[in-house]
Amino acid sequence: MFSYRHGFHAGSHADILKHYILVQLMRYLQEKPGALSIVDTHAGAGLYSLQDGFAAISQESSDGIARLHEFIANHSSQVPASLQAYLDCVQIENLESHIALYPGSPFILARLLRPQDRLRLFELHPSEIDILRANIDGLGLAKQIDVYAADGFSRLKGLLPPPSRRGLVLIDPSYEDKQDYRHLELCLEAALMRFATGCYAIWYPVIARRESIALPQRLQAIAKAHERDWLRAELRVENAPGERRLQSSGMFIINPPWTLKDRLAEVLPLLKKAIGINAGASYTLQASES
Repeated sequence: MFSYRHGFHAGSHADILKHYILVQLMRYLQEKPGALSIVDTHAGAGLYSLQDGFAAISQESSDGIARLHEFIANHSSQVPASLQAYLDCVQIENLESHIALYPGSPFILARLLRPQDRLRLFELHPSEIDILRANIDGLGLAKQIDVYAADGFSRLKGLLPPPSRRGLVLIDPSYEDKQDYRHLELCLEAALMRFATGCYAIWYPVIARRESIALPQRLQAIAKAHERDWLRAELRVENAPGERRLQSSGMFIINPPWTLKDRLAEVLPLLKKAIGINAGASYTLQASES
């Protein structure tokens, strides 16, 4: 159950898509002054070295954030402001132009907190939770961030609706256990029953598994049943035989900002060009009709 470690995938193409969208959601929701409640149901360790440990073994960042960083250095005039906002969140953890550390979603969210915002992080992995706590303690934001060694799927419902009625939920399980797909659906249904107007961001792998193939349509059905708008974005960096490593992933947003589709329409072609590995690189962008 606990063999998955996000450090293997830190700075990968999947992280780029996920964290770019996460920054956009935060920036939009913070345009209003009211307090924002943020929940990360599967937080991981929070901050990852790309030079040693799991990331150095997998080298996924070499075809992800390192490739993007090199592309941007050579095409700086092509960088949209929304993509630069994400790159700034990565750069803040690195003193030099070289990317040695990659921030996971807890650090990206923490760095973007305003004084009135609150962040709750859940992580069950017995090793990751200790690293997460140590990393978060180093930020000096103890009054705004709660870290729990608990199952985010089961604990989310109890946090909704937030007192301010304004919230962002990131659901990012490993899907290592096939039951995660079912747990995700049940968790999302329960959350929408309690807090229909919240913004929900769900990451998922695009792989040749029955549950994965069916997930986007099942999420659309849930959104439709609750009369909620949705947006789906996928980025594929290669289309090679077999699945030696993850080639594609997606984000499904319920109650997306009205600006997000246009931002992605601008950035996804650039990401395909920057980090696409072969001619099989592609992207998908779909949204409900408001």
